[in-house]
Amino acid sequence: MHVIGTAGHIDHGKSALIAALSGTHPDRLKEEIAREMSIDLGFAWFDLPNGEPVGVVDVPGHRDFIENMLAGVGGIDAALFVIAADEGIMPQTREHLAILDLLQIQTSVIALNKIDLIHDPEWLDMIKLDIMEAIKGTTLENAPIIGVSAKTKQGLNELKIALQKMLEEKAGRSDLGRPRLPIDRVFHLSGFGTIVTGTLLDGVFHLGDDVLVLPSRLKGRIRGLQTHKQKEESAYPGSRTAINISGINKKEIKRGDVIILPNSYQPTHLLDLHFRLLADIKSPIKHNTEVKLFLGAAEVQARLRLLGCNELEPGNEALIQLKLIKPVVAVRGDRYILRRPSPSETLGGGVVLDPHPEKIHKRFNKQTLNALNEMLKGDPEGILLQATERLSTPTIEELLQKAALSPDKGLQIINALLEKGLLISLSADTSQSASHERIVTQALWLRETECIVSLLTGFHQEFPLREGMPREALRAKLDMNSELFELIVNKLARESKIKLSGTIIFLASHKITLSKEQEVEVKNFFQKFNAAPYNPPGFKESQELLGEDLLTALIFTGRLIRVSDDIIFTPDAYHQMIAMVKERLYQNGSISLTELRDHFQTSRRFALALLEHLDLVGMTVRQGDLRILKENSKGN
Repeated sequence: MHVIGTAGHIDHGKSALIAALSGTHPDRLKEEIAREMSIDLGFAWFDLPNGEPVGVVDVPGHRDFIENMLAGVGGIDAALFVIAADEGIMPQTREHLAILDLLQIQTSVIALNKIDLIHDPEWLDMIKLDIMEAIKGTTLENAPIIGVSAKTKQGLNELKIALQKMLEEKAGRSDLGRPRLPIDRVFHLSGFGTIVTGTLLDGVFHLGDDVLVLPSRLKGRIRGLQTHKQKEESAYPGSRTAINISGINKKEIKRGDVIILPNSYQPTHLLDLHFRLLADIKSPIKHNTEVKLFLGAAEVQARLRLLGCNELEPGNEALIQLKLIKPVVAVRGDRYILRRPSPSETLGGGVVLDPHPEKIHKRFNKQTLNALNEMLKGDPEGILLQATERLSTPTIEELLQKAALSPDKGLQIINALLEKGLLISLSADTSQSASHERIVTQALWLRETECIVSLLTGFHQEFPLREGMPREALRAKLDMNSELFELIVNKLARESKIKLSGTIIFLASHKITLSKEQEVEVKNFFQKFNAAPYNPPGFKESQELLGEDLLTALIFTGRLIRVSDDIIFTPDAYHQMIAMVKERLYQNGSISLTELRDHFQTSRRFALALLEHLDLVGMTVRQGDLRILKENSKGN
């Protein structure tokens, strides 16, 4: 199913030609009928010779209504460019031609209308030569020119055949799994409620779907679907679609709003774009110029920020960023038009490169310019790499949406980049949905991991007796967001390059080695432990004797075992006490604090600390004044 749009100068017979093709006159407003002139968008349908139904968006040709015209051509597959044989190329002919070229409408047929008024073959030949000269170098350059008469219906069959051939060669619209319907018409129908129409893009809507209206975020439900005036259970990409929405009043929706599924798109106030200024514009465009953006069916005022230059000469191209006064819904690859608000004129247009820039760019930043130029090249691998870099730690689902690629094609390219090592997966859970897997570029991975290793190496050199660096202190030095930090350090830990111990991080290669002087100091210190192994000095006392770093080093290397905030034992004493507890538990089924205290002739403080430690590690469980063996630790 395809949608074609008309284009051409006022009074060249666009609406009359559509009426002759379809049997339905697209003019629907009383003023249009009275003035015999299209003011707003009109809609019609007709069948091609092969039986395929085609939707038609008929646009006004008058210069005063060019902006209404722009609301209709954004979603078309092909153009029916109408030129009157008695007048030939006129001002709005050229403006509409420029717009179709800027929007890259590659599929077109030129209808040379009103040939019934021409009786001089040489005149027709001259008009055709003028047309061929005008379309040279544009997307319409190879469009067939078909002589027709809306009045006598001469040439209509040939026109339909040309349209059919043209559309047969055009691929259908992609299903990206993220439907969006830019609204070009809103009305109320008695007994049904609110109806919106538009050309459906990027996915499928089903009867009963919950939907959102962006940018207002109004919630509704699809009560009815029609394509080509036929009720449907589902509507598919590329079809002219009418949606009956329940839960939303007609007054709450306007042209330019977009219908989506929840959580599939986000509106934006910033756009990164490639822009071409038309050659016949009288003066250069300067930085910070006020413009009107036409995107899909939306019309929004904006400020144009030139990137990499201070002004743009007519006929030249540039990277730009738009600051919008109202948000729009955009996707990478969408085509757009810019017009000057006053005096009104079409300035140019181009393609959306990034619909969600993170910030307002520095205008001459080389990294930004390089990234946008890579996106402009259109290479899927380059686009995915640049999008990953800009998103930092995207899920695959977020990345596919940013790059505007279909799931099948996008996943194939992402897997290839992962195999090449140009993308790195940070996800640990391979059972999770692939779309939720988080990835980073190889460059970011190497950059950040090198920083982590360097910082930890420096910390170990400065504090050789410490276990490692506090987790939050490391993150602060990296100036990295928490999510990215956690993903990277957890992956490094899985790869055994670093180790994690509670809130401490250290290199896997890190080993604490004491100097000869420190070993002598430790030997003297251990004499106090050996003299009373079950009543040893507490942590605070030990810290005063050895110092914090040296005591922590002994605990980290296992030469002391800490069972509570202030109680530490030598490994020999600790394991002897554990063995006695296990023996009593297996023999008697339980042990009391008093038994443990008296057996080792220690104090209640040390005995209690050990038993609470065993509760904590899951060996025992308290039952009144006794400890019994925990069920899941039996047999160990």
